[in-house]
Amino acid sequence: MGPLLIVMIGSFMAVLDTSIVNVAIPRLQNEFGASTDQVQWVATAYTLALGIVTPLTGWLGDRYGLDRVQNAALILFVVGSALCGLASGLNVLIGFRIFQAIGGGLLPAVSQAMVYRMVPREKLGAAMGLYGFGVVVAPAIGPTIGGYLVQYVSWRLIFYINVPIGIVAAVLSFMLLPRFPKIPGQRFDYLGFLTIATGLFALLLALSEGETWHWTSYPTLGLITVGLLSLALFVVVELSVAEPMLDLRVFRSGTYTISALLVAILSIGLFSGLFYIPLFLQRGDGLGAFDTGLLLLAPAVVTVIMMPISGWLYDRIGARWPAVIGLGIVAWSTYLMHVMNTDTSRGQFMVWLALRNLGTGLAFMPIMAGSISVLPLRLVSRASALNNIVLRVSAALGLALLTALLTTQQAQQLSDRSALLPAVAPGSPQLQSVADHGQPGAIGLANSVGLQIFGSAIADLFLLTAGLTAVGMLLALFLPMRRRAAAPATAPPAAHAEV
Repeated sequence: MGPLLIVMIGSFMAVLDTSIVNVAIPRLQNEFGASTDQVQWVATAYTLALGIVTPLTGWLGDRYGLDRVQNAALILFVVGSALCGLASGLNVLIGFRIFQAIGGGLLPAVSQAMVYRMVPREKLGAAMGLYGFGVVVAPAIGPTIGGYLVQYVSWRLIFYINVPIGIVAAVLSFMLLPRFPKIPGQRFDYLGFLTIATGLFALLLALSEGETWHWTSYPTLGLITVGLLSLALFVVVELSVAEPMLDLRVFRSGTYTISALLVAILSIGLFSGLFYIPLFLQRGDGLGAFDTGLLLLAPAVVTVIMMPISGWLYDRIGARWPAVIGLGIVAWSTYLMHVMNTDTSRGQFMVWLALRNLGTGLAFMPIMAGSISVLPLRLVSRASALNNIVLRVSAALGLALLTALLTTQQAQQLSDRSALLPAVAPGSPQLQSVADHGQPGAIGLANSVGLQIFGSAIADLFLLTAGLTAVGMLLALFLPMRRRAAAPATAPPAAHAEV
């Protein structure tokens, strides 16, 4: 249990840092006297650096040993966090965030690979339940922790909080983690790394800034083109070289391919919900960042409870039925949310969110565990890196596309409602009442209509997400009923950890 907890702590810190910073954007803007677009690069730079670092994890783990890479990543992450807390200016903070992302990008993928190497296959579900705290729970509680620290203490604490936890984790990692074997003679795939790093950087940058730069602008379209061409070239390179950076042949496994698609679908639903629901609560109900985080915290407890249960179920019945039932619950609860508006009670929000978290907690870890359990141990490190790339890119892609749709829907609905005004004017009682109140009445009407349109557009997004999740539920029917034995390993596994 000890080694698994150490691995979980490292992954938890790294994933937490992707969401905890978002609530500090307004405070950083005031602190450094910068615009929102400038401060947003504190989050964007971290995401871009993760896209470059994550593909390296498989090769580094095989070449130097997973335990050594884990220890180095923890140290880099702790140092980077301390430097971020000490930053004296915005550009300095952005630079330190890139440095912090070196460790943050390595930790989740290396941690996942270590779980597969340490744990016997018959206990893999329970172990992945622990690993899941970092992947699913950390993004949910990040806004709560960040909101409290920013509102009541200091924004620098969102970085300093990692330092003591990371130091303890690093010391325990040196002392307790088993030694993982190196695979000698691993050549570095320079062309493969160059193409995937370029592709992910360009694509993630376009997805992060497309709304600001406009989706049809030359910079955005150029980045998307470069990104897609680079990724296409990456596929050609990886299928041609003897020692690829990421072995794409894992997609020959139908189970792995279906699981990767399901991870993408779940990540789109998870991260879009974590973005749009707080946004609606703050705009519609006027809640502050910390109060919104508190409202989201209680449903997050459901995920904490479901993680070990889903792992237990996976160990006994395999991935299919936990995934099918979990995705069904997510689809149903997301569909229920399409009726939300400014009059929806907070209690109703919590029920809907608790249901979504129940389904996510039930489905996520069996899907992740089932994807790699069918592969030989020699491919575990590379497949773990691929899983994390799918998770990050699908979340960014889904959020960008849904945001573009949200903007389009708002513009269309505003145009439709504006076209109705001549039908009720002049002399309509409603408009006359607004006119009687002068400018405050007009502003109040505009705000009210804006909130209604915003709520209606978000409701449409939930309908779309519910439909996508329902498709995922059908795909999950093709997952194996019970766990399949992995193919024989070509490298000896590390000592097993007790669960």
